[in-house]
Amino acid sequence: MNIPMKKTGLAALAGTAVLAIASPAFAQDAGVSAETQYILNSFSFLFSGALVMWMAAGFAMLESGLVRTKNVSTILLKNISLFAVAGIMYYLIGYNLMYMDVTGWIGSISLWSADDAAALAGDFSGGYSATSDWFFQMVFVATAASIVSGTVAERIKLWPFMIFVVVLTGVLYPITGSWTWGGGWLAEMGFADFAGSTIVHSVGGWAALTGAIILGARKGKYGADGSVHPMPGSN
Repeated sequence: MNIPMKKTGLAALAGTAVLAIASPAFAQDAGVSAETQYILNSFSFLFSGALVMWMAAGFAMLESGLVRTKNVSTILLKNISLFAVAGIMYYLIGYNLMYMDVTGWIGSISLWSADDAAALAGDFSGGYSATSDWFFQMVFVATAASIVSGTVAERIKLWPFMIFVVVLTGVLYPITGSWTWGGGWLAEMGFADFAGSTIVHSVGGWAALTGAIILGARKGKYGADGSVHPMPGSN
C-alpha cells in the first residue's frame, strides 16, 4: 500500500525538479549551455500548457452537468470546437496582434510570422521555441472562451457561438492582452497581471456578462407572470 504512495511522491519530486531546472534563474546559476536553456524553457512552456489544456475537460464536465440532458452532447461539442477555433485564430492573427510590434494599444495586424528557423540553424539566443510559446498562450485564449461557454449554455446555438469565438480569440483577447503581456499602455503604466487574472479571467468574465445581458434568460426559464420554472441539470 505504501509503494504507490512512494511512486507518486517520486513522480511529483521529479516533476518539480524538471520545472526547477527549466527556470531561467537555475539555468544561469548552473552555467548550462544556451541550447540546454532553450530546450528546458521550451519544455516548460509545453508541459505547463498541456496541464492548462485539462481545464477544457473540466469546463466541459462542469457545463454538461449543469445543462439539461438533451443539451449535453451539444455542450461537449461546443467545448471541443472552441478549442479548435481558438487555436486556428490565435495562430493566424491573434499571436501577432498580441505580441508583435505593439505600439501601445495594438500589435501587428498580420499573419503569424514567428518561427524557429534560427534554432534549427544552431542559434539559441531566443531562449525558447516561439512555437512552444504560441502553444502556451493559446491554451489561455481557449480558456477565456470556455468561461463564456458556460455562461451562455442553453442560450445560444452552436454556430453563432463559434462566430463569437472567432472574434474573441482572434481580435478581442489579443488586443487586451497586448496592453499588458505585450508591453502596451497598461504595462507602461506599471500594471502587473497576476497569473492571467485580468487578461484571461476578467476578459472572459466581461465577455460572458455581455453575452448573458444580450441573450437574456434561458428559453422557458420564466413564465409570463414572472414565476421561475425549474430546469434541473443532467447531473
